[in-house]
Amino acid sequence: MCANVFGVLKSLFGKPFDGGKRMDHGGPQDQQQHPTDQQQPYHPQHPAMMRLYEIQKEASTLGPQVCTFSGLQNDREYKRMERELTQLLLQVDQVDTEGKLELQGARKRAAQEVEGLLRYLEENASHPSRLAIEELSNAARQLVDERVVAPQRAGAVAEINDELVDALQELVLRLTQIKTEGRVPLRKARYRALTRLCAVQDVLESRTPQQTLSLPLSGDTHEAVNCINQVMVKVSMARSQLLALLMGLSGRDSCAHLSRILTELQVELDALDVSGNAAIRNYRKQVVEEINGLLKHLDLEGEGDDTRRYDLAQNNSIREIEAVRAHVSHLREGVLRHCLMGDLSFRPKAELQSLLTHLDQVDTAKNPCIREARRRAVVEVQAVITFLDLREALVCRQPGPEEHPSHRAVWLVLGSLSDLQAQVLGFDGKRADKSYMMLEELLTKQLLALDAVDPQGDESTKVARKQAVKFAQNILNYLDMKTDEWEY
Repeated sequence: MCANVFGVLKSLFGKPFDGGKRMDHGGPQDQQQHPTDQQQPYHPQHPAMMRLYEIQKEASTLGPQVCTFSGLQNDREYKRMERELTQLLLQVDQVDTEGKLELQGARKRAAQEVEGLLRYLEENASHPSRLAIEELSNAARQLVDERVVAPQRAGAVAEINDELVDALQELVLRLTQIKTEGRVPLRKARYRALTRLCAVQDVLESRTPQQTLSLPLSGDTHEAVNCINQVMVKVSMARSQLLALLMGLSGRDSCAHLSRILTELQVELDALDVSGNAAIRNYRKQVVEEINGLLKHLDLEGEGDDTRRYDLAQNNSIREIEAVRAHVSHLREGVLRHCLMGDLSFRPKAELQSLLTHLDQVDTAKNPCIREARRRAVVEVQAVITFLDLREALVCRQPGPEEHPSHRAVWLVLGSLSDLQAQVLGFDGKRADKSYMMLEELLTKQLLALDAVDPQGDESTKVARKQAVKFAQNILNYLDMKTDEWEY
């Protein structure tokens, strides 16, 4: 990770400041402006040079912290780093250069490096994408508080329904669509927000089947049942605490404290003697499984510190998906090249179907960004398959004299859509391009043409027109997906 951090530093600020040791290796312009620099270099032991070197060491210590900070400007950690960097900048300004050009150059470079760190810290903390992440996180926090945490704290029963689940899923989808421009702090912030929101989803979804169980059991069934019932009440309270922790709604509790409570409940359940009673053993097993389900979400305080988690370019599943996409791109180019020559013999459908099977087996680890990357790859494969299917259908079509005129009109539109789909498959531009706007306009015209087709009561025409409309919309959606600049 350190290597990645210093790589970022180098890309941002050039070569790190080295206390003036590199000054006689400047570019040609530097040598022309200061011809005496090479002849009379200052010794590194010069007091001013030593002070600048000490400041540079302090800045290099703060560098990795700045480059991985994913918070906001009102965070305590941000204010600490801003204060320390500002102090370093003042110390650089106080270094006495004795009017010497070499010392002035060294001081200037030291100041530029500290200013660069300050600028990078501020840019990321106030970046529009970072603010968008915080806005969505606040929306999720408010939703969970109003619908789940607050009612449970008041002693009421939280209503977990499809409306709540759908609202959370919409927020997850919007988070995955936030662009980070490859910035480590923004990737980290987005990953942390997604991790917590997905954990909330998981807790709520696991709660839904629990509500359908005929639990708790009667205390008359077994002497251990009362104890298990009491544990269930505590687990329900712990679930509410966990949701509050995940959404930042709890100022007192910590993940470590809640983990200790749940572990103690497990020990308490393990100590119960339920031998000889299968129903009680199953009851205890269900409660233990629910505790385990909560415990797996409590290791989130350090979540996101590992670069491999939020920098998905290093993720094995993403690499699999990217390999499939590269293969699809190669096949797509081959299909378009053969179609351009009027050769329809190149039909790699079996190969494309195998790629779909491969994508279906990719482990997403419940990561919404990986799920979205896989979904988009599936759409890319399916776009080529539908293009080949329609081309084959158009070639094999043999209309009879009794064909309904409306049905023929639908097929004429499908022929135009096939030609447009070939252009969409080969499109590699942006939404601002004229070719994009032209394709969008032509596809919209085909939808209007389909809308103008009057089936005149012919059922086959109704079905064909409905399928053609869906096909045209899919092409538009695919064009939109190709140009939305989505990133994982």
